[in-house]
This record gives sequence, structure tokens and C-alpha cells, in this order.
Amino acid sequence: MRKFWNWVKGDPGNRTLYLDGEIAESTWWGDEVTPKAFKDELNAGTGDIIVRMNSPGGDVFAAAQIYTMLKEYPGRVTVKVDALAASAASVVAMAGDNLQMSPTAFLMIHDPTTLTIGDEAEHDRAKGLLREVKESIINVYEAKTGLSRVKLSHMMNDETWLNAYKAVELGFADEVMFTDNQPSRNPPVAMMFSRMAVVNSLLDRLPGTPPVQTPTTNPADPGPPVPTTPTHAPTPPDPGPPVPTPSTPATQPGTTTVESLYRRLNLLSH
Repeated sequence: MRKFWNWVKGDPGNRTLYLDGEIAESTWWGDEVTPKAFKDELNAGTGDIIVRMNSPGGDVFAAAQIYTMLKEYPGRVTVKVDALAASAASVVAMAGDNLQMSPTAFLMIHDPTTLTIGDEAEHDRAKGLLREVKESIINVYEAKTGLSRVKLSHMMNDETWLNAYKAVELGFADEVMFTDNQPSRNPPVAMMFSRMAVVNSLLDRLPGTPPVQTPTTNPADPGPPVPTTPTHAPTPPDPGPPVPTPSTPATQPGTTTVESLYRRLNLLSH
């Protein structure tokens, strides 16, 4: 068992739990030893605790147990996201009575993933498990943020990244660290982005993708007056011989398709 957590004792009645790196190299599903070791260390002391996090995520069942243990802890739990709380780590972060994020930190939520080997029935069972795991994660996000389940589901579908201010705005976090009593000339910008939005943005910038032209009008130049009653209808120009339209247009050299973009971004294997 490789411990992914570390306790540091401070003043009496004040301990800090560091969660750095991946949460559990192997699943806690069926593991009785590792969860017991974590719980024993959690309950070895009393008083308030601080949980400092920098984790890309990991095993969802380990995260679920840690979340429950922290919620049941009798003292006050303050979670501080130093850099990243992504995937399963974001579930653990929701256990804090107060969740603080560094101005440079990120929080990421997305759909759960798994790998299966077997026949069609085995894959169907895995799909059912993933649906239920997602619903359990939404339970946690909903309790913290008060956002609708539909909105949270869409955010998870899009693999949404939140900076500290956006996380506070949406209710995932309670405050941004180091900002007390610091006047700012400009209000902070809260930003949220999804992988789909990034793909669309890159698609617009790649060569071979024609830009979308938006027609503009100049209010100072209304153009020539339009007669209300035309005296005669103009003779339409000769259109010439008809041009056949192919049923399936060929891809022109230099054009960019969504499939080729995904291959460039190496996302098809994700």
C-alpha cells in the first residue's frame, strides 16, 4: 500500500492533511486495509483540520469513502485547493465545511470513466454502473452548489474547468485565498471552459477553416433609396447552362474537419 496522504501536526488541536497526487493507485472497492488506515489516522487526533489538495483525481470509490469520513469528522474541516482538484479529487474537496481555492488553482469535473473486457452484456453492465456513479457524484455537487442536476450533468459531459472565481460564483468553492482586504482596480474575471469549447475555438483558428463573416451595416450610409412602386421589373441576367451539383461534395485540400481536428488533438483515444 502506497500512502497518498500525509498528516502534519501543528498547534494543539490543529492538524493538516495533505492530499498530493493521485488518489489511490488501486481501487478501494473490496479493499478493507487502506480505508481503515486512513480512518484510523483521521480519528487519531481531535480538533479542527485543514485539508490541502493538489490532485488530478483517481479512484472514485476511494474518493467517496474519504468524502464520507471527512463529513462525519466531528471537528471543522477546511479544504484548501493549492493547485488542482480534478475528477475524483473534486468530490473530496466538497467535504469541506469551508472550501478555499488559491487564485491560481483549478477545479475540474467530468463524467466517470472505466475500462471493460468482455461480451456485450458485460459492457452494458459497465454502462449502468457509470450512470449510477455519475448520479452519486451529482448528489455531492448538488448538495454543495445548489445547481440543478441537469446543469451539473451537462457540465460533467463537457469536462468543465473552473478557475477560483468561477468556482466561487457557481458555489463549488466558498472563497479565494489571499484576497481579503486587498483593493483591486478591476474586478476579478470568473472563467469557465469546456473541452468542447476549446475544440471549437481551435477549429476556428486552424488554416483551411473559412471564417464566419458577419454582415455589417453602416448607419451613416443607408444606400440608394428604394422605390416604393417600381415602374418595371428588371430583366434577369442569363444564368447560362445549369451547373450540376454533386450529391457528396469532395473535401478540398486544406480544409479542416472535426474528425481531423480530434486526431490532431489526440482526443479520439480518450
